[in-house]
Amino acid sequence: MTSESATHRREQLRDFLRARRARIAPADIGLPVVGRRRTPGLRREEVAMRAGVGVSWYTWLEQGRDITVSGEVLDAVARALLLSAAERAHLYLLAGLNPPVATPVSGHEVSAEVLHLLDAWGQRPAVLRDRFWNILACNDTARVVFGFDGGPQNCLRTFFVNPRYRAMHEVWAAAAPAVVGAYRADAAHFPGDSEFERVVTELSAASPEFKELWERHEVAAPVQAVNAMRHPEVGELYFETTTLTVAHHPEWSMILYNPQEGTETAGRLERLHRIRLTA
Repeated sequence: MTSESATHRREQLRDFLRARRARIAPADIGLPVVGRRRTPGLRREEVAMRAGVGVSWYTWLEQGRDITVSGEVLDAVARALLLSAAERAHLYLLAGLNPPVATPVSGHEVSAEVLHLLDAWGQRPAVLRDRFWNILACNDTARVVFGFDGGPQNCLRTFFVNPRYRAMHEVWAAAAPAVVGAYRADAAHFPGDSEFERVVTELSAASPEFKELWERHEVAAPVQAVNAMRHPEVGELYFETTTLTVAHHPEWSMILYNPQEGTETAGRLERLHRIRLTA
């Protein structure tokens, strides 16, 4: 980080803390109001007391001075200022620290807007998956292309055990290490999570190829990739895939499949659609 950007960040930190302090009335936190207050909101010493830090240290923090901070102290300041989860993460960034991983919201129902977006992808497959790569929802085209039977599905397991993927062996084998590496990178954000462990344990028993790749401990960043499979009715399909994060649920990902240019995939998807309409 350049000195200019660091200075700008500290200025933003100063203004942010002052604004958050000014919005809290003493009565909001049960403090008695004694005498006339010259400024709105809490005083610096009141924030410092609530956070359990020295007044001088908090004053330096709010002035944007170049001081050492820790996550524990920032959390105490966040609680003292009644910061929301988004504001707490913003405080971390302005203080020069990586924000803590947000606690995922479990059991949240997929909104109608997200389902409509999946359906709007039309004759191209689209799926919504959670942080474990379990499929939460998909459009009709995805069900037909991948052969989903309505039961629970996991994208990682599908890649390794679905015969439609395995039929394209050369493309599958070339992509498999990156797929496993991306899953390991995702799992590292939630160490010890039992659901990640369940997926890995069950798939290791079902797929020797996955077990061997997982034991390499290789990590890969998610990239735009090409998925290839052989559909029993229309033959080989090649898709370029793009992964999008759902803003209000950052642990969810929407995977959009687009026919790869230079292949017959688009025409074969139309033929598959006609077959389904006839049936």
